[in-house]
Amino acid sequence: MKKIPFLNILFLLVFLNSFAQEPVKEITAEDYKRATKFLSFNTNDLVDRANVRPTWLDDGQFWYKVSTPAGTEYVLVNPGTGQKKTASSLAGLLPKKHQQQRSPQVSRSEVLSPDGKKVVYIKDWNLWLRNLETGEEKQLTSDGTENFGYATDNAGWRKSDKPIVLWSPDSKKLATYRQDQRHLSDMYLVETKVGAPKLQKWKYPLPEDEEVIKIHRVIVEVDKPKVIELQVEPDPRRGTLCDDISCSGAFDDNYWNADATKLAFVSTSRDHKEAKLQIADAATGEVREVFKEIVETQYESGQGSINWRYLPKSNEIIWYSERDNWGHLYLYDLNKGDLKHQITKGDFVVTELLHVDEKDRVLYFKANGREEGRDPYFSHLYKVDFSGKNLKLLTPENANHNISFSPDHQYFVDSYSTPTTPPVAVLRTKTGKKIATLEKADISRLKSSGWKAPQPVTVKSANGQWDLYGLMFTPTHLDEKKKYPVVNYVYPGPQGGSVGSRNFSAARRDHQALAELGFVVIVIDGSCNPGRSKAFHDACYGDISGNTLEDQKAGIRQLAEKYPYIDAENVGIWGHSGGGFAAAAAMFRHPEFYSVGIAESGNHDNRNYEDDWGERYIGLMTKGPEGEDNYAAQANQLYAENLQGKLLLAHGGLDDNVPPYNTYLVVDALIKANKDFDLIIFPNARHGFGEDSYYMMRRRWDYFVEHLLGATPPKNFEIEPVR
Repeated sequence: MKKIPFLNILFLLVFLNSFAQEPVKEITAEDYKRATKFLSFNTNDLVDRANVRPTWLDDGQFWYKVSTPAGTEYVLVNPGTGQKKTASSLAGLLPKKHQQQRSPQVSRSEVLSPDGKKVVYIKDWNLWLRNLETGEEKQLTSDGTENFGYATDNAGWRKSDKPIVLWSPDSKKLATYRQDQRHLSDMYLVETKVGAPKLQKWKYPLPEDEEVIKIHRVIVEVDKPKVIELQVEPDPRRGTLCDDISCSGAFDDNYWNADATKLAFVSTSRDHKEAKLQIADAATGEVREVFKEIVETQYESGQGSINWRYLPKSNEIIWYSERDNWGHLYLYDLNKGDLKHQITKGDFVVTELLHVDEKDRVLYFKANGREEGRDPYFSHLYKVDFSGKNLKLLTPENANHNISFSPDHQYFVDSYSTPTTPPVAVLRTKTGKKIATLEKADISRLKSSGWKAPQPVTVKSANGQWDLYGLMFTPTHLDEKKKYPVVNYVYPGPQGGSVGSRNFSAARRDHQALAELGFVVIVIDGSCNPGRSKAFHDACYGDISGNTLEDQKAGIRQLAEKYPYIDAENVGIWGHSGGGFAAAAAMFRHPEFYSVGIAESGNHDNRNYEDDWGERYIGLMTKGPEGEDNYAAQANQLYAENLQGKLLLAHGGLDDNVPPYNTYLVVDALIKANKDFDLIIFPNARHGFGEDSYYMMRRRWDYFVEHLLGATPPKNFEIEPVR
């Protein structure tokens, strides 16, 4: 028998040892308990003197309340002088006449008139009126029938009993509609319970439907009930700001003139590519078209609020358009429908038109991206003349600004902050002159708890065309000599972004809590999100299946080059709703990059999601020569066979926003492809999981700890929110 040289034996031992598993790490219940300290229910109350929300009084003063270590403090402010008075209760602060003010008793399903004397509500598909002084009730319409009723908001993902109406200034008329949904697809969900299941059924339009919800526009006189039908073809139930006609909860895209003889409104086409401004005669129902705008992708009238205005006194219209690649304001002649001139110009986005001073012909508006060297999502307040001259920045601080004007628009309260710096609230005149600093938020107690702010990051888009902005969350006990796996949270929009608000927040979802368990959590607003240029927002128009994932990958790789502790070879992803769609797409289409994914409540196939969202961002459903439609190639289940990593799917069984069949399609495809995966169904939960959300959060932690960190999570840990 030959002797084996010692060095060969040593080499063999080293070789065999390289295949031995590393010791399994254990994440304890104490680790999880520590992580929960970074959730909102444990952090928000540690921020003092923040969130100034003024309530303006009819004498010109305003009050607000702030939390302090000693309890709630109430503050009354004289805006002319900035003088403040404080008290521990509202009763001890306000003059007696303000203490006696009471709002009329109005339930959620009623809409109050401007004079405060009456409300309207829906009963048996018709509109009814209740006099608040006498209690008398009377029927305003009588021909409403099932699924063809007045002012209804009861189809699709929104189901409300509240009427969608716009009261006239004199409280004598209502602008509303009769909604035809008789021809639509039905959606079915089944409540899980002991005994016979309970069926939930309602109208839920889909892109495959030949016709969508149609609204027949009407004006209703209320003193002596009378319905005036507007002489215009029924409109698709669409709006200029979002998918729906009632983004704000009221009848959007409608304005009365002062004496309620005219009604201005915008009709939006089914695919959101056409917006038509029209004027109706309130007495006869006669309608005149003023002008229309047609775009190649989708028209929208702003970000956060509708920005067009009806100015009958001067026979003008302020119109919002992205025709020069940026969201700007334009002035039109109301009679001729001709463009007078563009009011705002430049490489920035007007987001919200807050006030129109018709007397002095000055506009006050919020905008993003005008100030160089700042996060382009920071919002500032400006003013400009109707002529486009004398543009002035009114909120100079490098932060995101939240504005509350006084009723007479002579003053405004500006609460500004960033994701990393707490809010400061100041009082200014309408010209921007600072009168007083109202509050500076104190986060000393928050910091003492071990909290740290997320780190703002900037990366290049995958195509190198744009700068992208985001936040990075690292453990408070970060060891830069180690490697940390990445959790990529994603919400691709196109109607929103992953980061969300640029205001200060003590906790953003569970990002910091998850980071505490040993991860780097990266959140990036990819291209195709709103709030920037038209080209940026339209980057994925027609095919949203990209889900900004190439941008996410590019950004993570760039950050890993800058921060060596980021392990870009060990990346997980999660998201909810549109983010759930993106997370599953990441696992199916980018398996070389993402190894663990959690897809919650995903709209995995937009042929199974409400028509208006997909038709806004994808376009109308069309058929090719072989019968294939333009939505099919974007459906996640078609790529399920590509799964290589670990995937957890979750959905609410009573999700009436994104029906659970979206996830079931993916489940069915994974089974047919013989793929291993995990699934959680919350039988009676809606879209956000409700009371089951903390269970889902814990399971999400477990999944990343086990499959991305390679550790053993504690069994059955319970996240218990502070009530």
